[in-house]
Amino acid sequence: MNMVHKIEQWGDAHHPKALDLIRIAVGVFLFLKGLAFMENTTYLQTLIENQHFVQFTPIVLMVLVYYVTFAHLVGGIMILLGTQTRLACVIQIPIVLAAIFLTSIFVEPINTLVWPSILALAMLVLFAVIGSGPWSLDNYLASWDDMSGD
Repeated sequence: MNMVHKIEQWGDAHHPKALDLIRIAVGVFLFLKGLAFMENTTYLQTLIENQHFVQFTPIVLMVLVYYVTFAHLVGGIMILLGTQTRLACVIQIPIVLAAIFLTSIFVEPINTLVWPSILALAMLVLFAVIGSGPWSLDNYLASWDDMSGD
């Protein structure tokens, strides 16, 4: 058995139901961030443009803006519902990590609003390891398959 399967088994065995409420809150948070970025793409575009270590062409910049928005919208819904939670978290982690890096290092004065992103990153890492939990669409569909297979 490889390491990924061991992590999945450990996560499935050690998942209290109360963590599902936190998973749902993280999903809602990411979905709302996606909606905010969709309503104001110029804010996200300006944030990416103002970093000092890489300059993007306008086309690459727009692809990044739409990728981040789409990933937050879809990933937030997936985490909220508890479907393919580990995949959704793994896709979100680099985005949130970049957001923490950009907002905390290159914004003067230090942005105090970086703490929700740090907390979201910690929760994304946690749910990437432990998975969706008992109150999830994945668990419901698995139990549905068990009932229909008998």
